[in-house]
Amino acid sequence: MTSGAERIADLDRAWAEPHHGAQLRAVRRAGERLRERLAGGPRCIAVRTLPLTTLVYPTRYAFWAAAFAPAPFVTMTHRCVLVQFFQRGELKNLLFNPTDVDGARATPFFARMIEQLGERVADLVAKRFDPLEDQLARHGLTPEDIDFVAFDHFHTQDLRGLLGTADGARRPRFPNAKLLAPKNEWEDWDDLHPFQRAWFVRDGKLGVRTDDVVLTDGDLALGDGVMLLRTPGHTSGNQTLFLATESGVWGISENGTCADNWSPLESRIRGLAFMCKKQDLDIVLNANTPELGAVQYTSMILERTMVDRVRRAPAFVQMFPSSEVTPSLLAPGLTPTVLHRAITHGEIARPRARAGRSPAATNVRAIA
Repeated sequence: MTSGAERIADLDRAWAEPHHGAQLRAVRRAGERLRERLAGGPRCIAVRTLPLTTLVYPTRYAFWAAAFAPAPFVTMTHRCVLVQFFQRGELKNLLFNPTDVDGARATPFFARMIEQLGERVADLVAKRFDPLEDQLARHGLTPEDIDFVAFDHFHTQDLRGLLGTADGARRPRFPNAKLLAPKNEWEDWDDLHPFQRAWFVRDGKLGVRTDDVVLTDGDLALGDGVMLLRTPGHTSGNQTLFLATESGVWGISENGTCADNWSPLESRIRGLAFMCKKQDLDIVLNANTPELGAVQYTSMILERTMVDRVRRAPAFVQMFPSSEVTPSLLAPGLTPTVLHRAITHGEIARPRARAGRSPAATNVRAIA
């Protein structure tokens, strides 16, 4: 494989099950076995959480319309995660969800929201954190040190600044990094369904350099203690990053917006436990995209199966939302029962100086 990753086949038969009920059971069973493999193997080297921005988001989407609260919006903090790991004995750096905050403002849903609220109000709500490059520098890393970038999905993403453009007008933000991009969602972006259009930056990959785009299909072991597994539903190519750390296995995705989404029966947010008991449900979706709800539910069960319990609150699991609902005066009654805020593991190792790279091939590479 051009990325050095290994294809994992453990979940293939389970996801191929055509009936949703049987698929859910099969995915859970396969996930239990795969979790043992991850938890019993080597850990990744280090993990750090790098906050990017805060944003407002409709409550009805964040909690699948289950929350009993008058506030129409919640406040979320969107974070990137830096992971260091060994891949066949070589140190690698991965950035998961290095979102272009300015580019994301062109997402149709948020562009309309900004227009309705006004630029000044929108800027007051959206707190900016230090640029990602500055945060990396504090850990002794440069943009050139990043080997891989990936996103849990491509909602709100503008990749032109990340990858650079073929005409040379924009240079790549992380010049030595490969983008791990699920093939189905990469191709969906070229011809969006009406249910998808509100959440994708229409021209977000128009004219990008594809030299370092690696199209993926299925589940991957990226290296020691790091797996990138398909979790479809929220989008066609949705994927979750799983990490083996000193505090157990963690998962990172935006299938849920806080710990309560994966443990709603234990939630103190009014309405979540009531709705789930009434409808015999174990999960509350982040439900802004309705087309594949049953599949997203199964994906969230897989996530909950793969990770460990929160030590200080064992009813909850170590699923870290890439955009986490955070306490706000704008959203009374919608504070999560458990807040993760960050994942911290190990000590960051500073890579040796990079040797110059030869020009990459001009074609998009695929992992089959």
